[in-house]
Amino acid sequence: MDNLGESTLRKFTIDATEGDGQQRSLYEFEGEDYRDKHEQVGLRWIEPPKRERKANYAVDAYFREALRMSEPKAPKAPRPPKQPNVQDFQFFPPRLFELLDKEIYAYRKSIGYKAPRDPELSDAEAKKQQREEQKRIDDADALTDEEQAEKDELLVQGFTSWTKRDFNQFIKANEKYGRDDMDNICREVEGKTPEEVMEYAKVFWERCNELTEIEKIMATIERGEAKIQRRISIRKALDAKMARYKAPFHQLRIQYGTNKGKNYTEEEDRFLVCMLHKLGFDRENVYDELRMAIRQAPQFRFDWFIKSRTSMELQRRCNTLITLIERENQELEEKSAKKRGPKPGMKGQKRKADGTPDMRGRPKKKK
Repeated sequence: MDNLGESTLRKFTIDATEGDGQQRSLYEFEGEDYRDKHEQVGLRWIEPPKRERKANYAVDAYFREALRMSEPKAPKAPRPPKQPNVQDFQFFPPRLFELLDKEIYAYRKSIGYKAPRDPELSDAEAKKQQREEQKRIDDADALTDEEQAEKDELLVQGFTSWTKRDFNQFIKANEKYGRDDMDNICREVEGKTPEEVMEYAKVFWERCNELTEIEKIMATIERGEAKIQRRISIRKALDAKMARYKAPFHQLRIQYGTNKGKNYTEEEDRFLVCMLHKLGFDRENVYDELRMAIRQAPQFRFDWFIKSRTSMELQRRCNTLITLIERENQELEEKSAKKRGPKPGMKGQKRKADGTPDMRGRPKKKK
């Protein structure tokens, strides 16, 4: 190997020379030469299958939803250029809307507008609606001078000074305080005098069915009134519980049953109930004030569990205790009702089946 030159190294092979002088290739095995087969391996190569990428979403639908793009809508029907903007919550006289509709159809007739077909309806219904709408356009007449003067007069009879912001404040005040608490409702609506709010409330409850979103509005108000009634019932339950003790901070007992839990002690629960009643259950930030009262209470100066509770955790615990108190009050009312017995007028109304006279003085028939 040391005597090999550069030219020899270029043609260097590791073929062995046997004793008979013949060279044997390393690719030969048991008399078979595998050199050619090695060169043909690439021709017989089986390519592995390519990965198939499956789309698990529609690209157009994805970007339409991501960009909140909607399908193009049909153009709106034209309206007169100088028609006043009338809102339903301003409660104009119904006659005004009739005159405005008449003016709109007369304008569409003047420009030769053709009623389109509604694509959301079936063919028969769409054609019928299209014919009716086109007939109203063809039969429309312009407003007379008397009707125009009447329209101008009706435009000043609604609550023109009430904006959408004023209306939303009025609805939120009804949800917060209930429809009967007019004093707080008047204070809640900014920029309006109590007389204006009371006048609007009177018309609102008389004509609220004319609003387009009346179902949503009424559901909002009724949900707020239900919360008010719930707060009233909780306040009554706490008052009834406190009235049974002369010193509730020391004597109050809670009937836990199986819902006592392992985290809060009876002393902590007693303090929560008594202080919640003292601060006022229906106050806005009562649980923040309750948390501060716990931190300032001397009996809890080393009770790090109750001192580290958040306002939300205290609210959840107080809700559990209120449920237990309501259940206890209900059981006491049922026991007192049983002790009182039936009403005096109910005695003697049970009749025997042996011919005892009934309430009309007639003997009952024996079976």
